[in-house]
Amino acid sequence: MSGSKRVAVVGVGTMGSQAAWRLAARGAEVVGYDRFAPGHDRSAAGGETRIFRSAHFEDSRYVPLLKHADALWEQLQQEAGRELRRLTGCLLMGPTEHQQMATVLQSIAEHGLDHEVLDAQSLAKRFPQFRIEDGDAAVLDRHAGYIRPELTIQTAARRAEQLGARIHRYTAVREIAPSGDGVEIRTDAGSERFDAAVVTVGPWVNDLLPDLPWEVDIRRLINAWYVPTTDAWFGEERPAFIRTAPTHCYGLPSPDGVSVKLGLSRALHRPVNDPNRLDRTVEPEELDVFTELLGRYMPDLHPDPIRLSVFMEGYTESSRPLVGPLPGNDNVVLLAGFSGHGFKLSPAMGDIAADLALDGTSAQPIDFISTLDRAEA
Repeated sequence: MSGSKRVAVVGVGTMGSQAAWRLAARGAEVVGYDRFAPGHDRSAAGGETRIFRSAHFEDSRYVPLLKHADALWEQLQQEAGRELRRLTGCLLMGPTEHQQMATVLQSIAEHGLDHEVLDAQSLAKRFPQFRIEDGDAAVLDRHAGYIRPELTIQTAARRAEQLGARIHRYTAVREIAPSGDGVEIRTDAGSERFDAAVVTVGPWVNDLLPDLPWEVDIRRLINAWYVPTTDAWFGEERPAFIRTAPTHCYGLPSPDGVSVKLGLSRALHRPVNDPNRLDRTVEPEELDVFTELLGRYMPDLHPDPIRLSVFMEGYTESSRPLVGPLPGNDNVVLLAGFSGHGFKLSPAMGDIAADLALDGTSAQPIDFISTLDRAEA
């Protein structure tokens, strides 16, 4: 049986914790390695909340994967007895002629997603905390909401351990080397051989795999939390929100009912040369773009943030992740470069990683993100 394989999971974070859970659930002998510990805030998984949504800006081909992730989110919550996700809706706003809004409407139409289109008058009455401009559209994705990232990672990792996985915390992997018909994982404490490895190291992917044939651009991102000056942000409906243009931003009312988290897109953040030396200090001038957004679209948020957080994300040139075997080594499954929209997909990606590590293939529709025959510089 394929599940009897020994599989290493290198990086037990957003994707790795889910891969460890799905592998262990199938009876694989799973050993995880993390340079810190599951749920840490030193890479891409901090920030208290992340958005789950059914409609997709980037490519409607993600929708079937989101549906698979949706089922697994429910399964993990049931198995763990913890609320990891709450469906509060997500408002998607932007100019109607912008390609991302067109893709959202296409994904909704193709897959029959539960949604509502709001004109400016309806939006102002129902969600007075937001402003839209002439030519803008607003779409409420009803099967959407927020995820608790740190809790999710710890929960998935703990569930994997309950199913028999072992996790080496504070253990950085220095090298992954071919070993016969398997792979060898080398750390400062020694080496261990496995039938396969799943590599999910986030911003450290270029360090661990310097010969990767695709570029993964690591960026330093900022989240800022703002206090509302009106009650509208915490009324009966508290949707997450995304604005596509002219400045791409996203946000979520915090679960504690105190503040609203705001984040920006890749282009507005600095590259990270060394993920081990992330600058976590936010300079005042870095908040100028946040302040401009608040004044234009969310004037009921006090312009001075009460909390700031810095983290990292990996982007590919196409913004599509790298999912599949490492070139030249089919025993290494790579998940990398999720380009800012990976967390909502993470249970599905963990399940796909388990498919690939145990069986060499997956029934999920991943051709458009697969590393096989990928023509990307």
